Amino acid sequence: MPKSDFRFHTHIRTRWMECDAQGIAFNGSYLGYLEVAQAEYFRNLGFSIYKIAKHGYFDSAVVKTVIEFKSPVMVDEIIALHARVSNIGNTSLQLDVEIYREHEETLLSRIEAIYVGLQAPEMIKKRVPDDIRTLVHTFEKNGLIEPLNEFPDLERANL
Repeated sequence: MPKSDFRFHTHIRTRWMECDAQGIAFNGSYLGYLEVAQAEYFRNLGFSIYKIAKHGYFDSAVVKTVIEFKSPVMVDEIIALHARVSNIGNTSLQLDVEIYREHEETLLSRIEAIYVGLQAPEMIKKRVPDDIRTLVHTFEKNGLIEPLNEFPDLERANL
């Protein structure tokens, strides 16, 4: 899909520790890029996935990841991680990430990840909260970020 279909992106520099001896990012690094994209996407909406999990509001676990490699990411390159939530089910959400070199249009990689809401430590599925649904739907529909103070339960969990 075109980069314009993504309302959010963030940049990172590829580090040597993410690469093999030839300076090419190895496959495991892409799960790290996914983590950065996920965390920054939700920070952009006003909250930290780590804080809300710590406070028992909402946690999730990756249950499926598909990575499509098109062209290598090289050491010391600045890459753009374009992310969007493409679907929210009852207990799951799908995050799509596309990776590009900074200021370029050629797709390097595509990642699709399914996360399932989790109530730890019982390890049972948990519904995606309505506050998160509303924030994501509003952002993905029109690019607006609603103030977190309109969602007091989520705001408290984010402290």
